[in-house]
Amino acid sequence: MRRLARQRSACAGGALLTLVLALALLGPFVWPGDPWAMAAPPMLWPGENLANPLGTDVMGRDLAMGLVSGARVSLLIGFVSTAIAACVGTLLGALGGFYGGRVDALLMRLTELFQTVPTFVLAVVLVAVFQPSVATATVAIGIVSWPATARLVRAQFLALRGREFVLAAETFGMGPVRLIFTQILPNALPPVIAISTLTIAHAIQTEAALAFLGLGDPNVMSWGTIIGSGREQLSEAWYVCGLPGIAVIVTVLAFNLLGEGLNDALNPHLQRR
Repeated sequence: MRRLARQRSACAGGALLTLVLALALLGPFVWPGDPWAMAAPPMLWPGENLANPLGTDVMGRDLAMGLVSGARVSLLIGFVSTAIAACVGTLLGALGGFYGGRVDALLMRLTELFQTVPTFVLAVVLVAVFQPSVATATVAIGIVSWPATARLVRAQFLALRGREFVLAAETFGMGPVRLIFTQILPNALPPVIAISTLTIAHAIQTEAALAFLGLGDPNVMSWGTIIGSGREQLSEAWYVCGLPGIAVIVTVLAFNLLGEGLNDALNPHLQRR
């Protein structure tokens, strides 16, 4: 934590992420209500009405309520889909790196199969087939995001498999499961933690793109939904797309900066520089 606190990028990312979390957690108390309901006359500009400080869209919906709802949706999908990708990727990468041989070859061919298809295209197909919803989008993004984690974990296991402490534990009769989860995996986790923050950022971008294309949950207001609904009024009311777009940029930037700081803090080679 002390090394992380000395990273300027991590501090900047943490500050931005705190703002987004505050919007998601405290926003409903400041702007309660239904983000789908008509709250004021349509196309109010930000600052034009104190009751609607961020203005309204073409349907008269309060953009502040929409941004609060979008923050909760984006963070929920980002964290849960990344947890799915981390669990699947860590398990497959650990098995491949630990056992090697045919097991490694089979799992790596499976990983390559997923990587040959563009991740966004695969996510679109999965959401379209299983009907758009928050759960579907979360699972779809998690499924398409695990290969990078699997390759990273496999590389870590290959590097750690022959280390002295692993051989010593194996000599004392420790079984494969205990070797994986008590000896090798804890030492392989730091880079996985760092890459997970980048996976969250990518998941938020993917969810916004899906919602922009109309593949988001029709009962949930998200940033992508707001951008998609305001694209036809972009010339006369740019703020409808601009405000949720800025929210996406700030959130993705926060996780990218935090991931960069985590990588610098957890990388022993960078610590010696």
